[in-house]
Amino acid sequence: MYSLLVSENGVFRTDVPCASIAEVLANPANILWMDVQDPADEDIAVLRNRFGFHPLAIEDAIRAHERPKVDAYDLSSGASLLNVPNGASEGDAPAPEVRGGSYYFVVFYAAVYDSQEDHITSQAVSLFIGANFLVTVHCGGFSHVDDTLARWQAPNSPLGHRVGALVHALLDALVDDYFPLMDRVADRVEDLEDTIFVAFTEESIETIFRLKKGLLNARRTIAPERDVLNVLLRRQLPIFTSEDVTYLQDVYDHIVRVTDNIDTYRDLLSSALDSYLSLQSNKLNQIMKTLTVASIILMTASLITGFYGQNFKRFPALDFRIGSLWSLLLIVAATVTLVIYFKWKKWL
Repeated sequence: MYSLLVSENGVFRTDVPCASIAEVLANPANILWMDVQDPADEDIAVLRNRFGFHPLAIEDAIRAHERPKVDAYDLSSGASLLNVPNGASEGDAPAPEVRGGSYYFVVFYAAVYDSQEDHITSQAVSLFIGANFLVTVHCGGFSHVDDTLARWQAPNSPLGHRVGALVHALLDALVDDYFPLMDRVADRVEDLEDTIFVAFTEESIETIFRLKKGLLNARRTIAPERDVLNVLLRRQLPIFTSEDVTYLQDVYDHIVRVTDNIDTYRDLLSSALDSYLSLQSNKLNQIMKTLTVASIILMTASLITGFYGQNFKRFPALDFRIGSLWSLLLIVAATVTLVIYFKWKKWL
């Protein structure tokens, strides 16, 4: 399923047929945006036959888990799209008409924090960026596309009529959503720290590991996007103007900040986990110390009772009338003495 939107000198049209793509793009003043959601075979045929995109780029675009990257391609040449043979469908044109230029293929990601599962989910969007066209491919709904379209069609829109400004608006919307995600992660990290040090629960450890894994996956997704922006900033293809580069540099700076935040929160989670392990080790030491003290006290009492429990016919104080009381007094005195000594040593 795809939709077409064309800006012709500031006038937007949505009734552009697929067969007119080449005619629209023939005028450099026109800007075309084609959004493909859940690409089917006929949509792939349009990308291949109408635009002439490279098969490898199309294959990467329909994958849900392709790594963030940017590739530069030359548009292939072919027969005119305006002369589709009779009986052929729009997606079955034999050769593309969009020729004589170059385009970027970019894979970028949106990220969302699932507070119920303490998990960070990502959604890929592929961009084919030409001199006067933008083609986006994604699976499932993509609110950023709708938001950017609304901004583009708004009266007195600051986006202007340049593909570079449109690309910046889309990438900026994706990256700006990373910051609320990082804020929610920061709040969750604080809650976990409080849980560990104030009211510990066993589920907190599972949550820490799950959140650390989510942050690791997020870094694997977001960090390579810096390289994507670096390539676009070099302007290897004559698609972006110097003004566009300024806006793309701002997106690059935001990605760097987000990457730093991810590293910071991962370190905080690691520190919280290390603190938990230290607390557990300290508690274990305290328990072992208490058991050791109790064992020494009980051993002393056992020594006294064992001494007077020896089975000999002749034994000192065997006929002592207050012998049992005497042994009890020895046990109590030894116990009190050991308790005072251990408290003085701060073992209790």
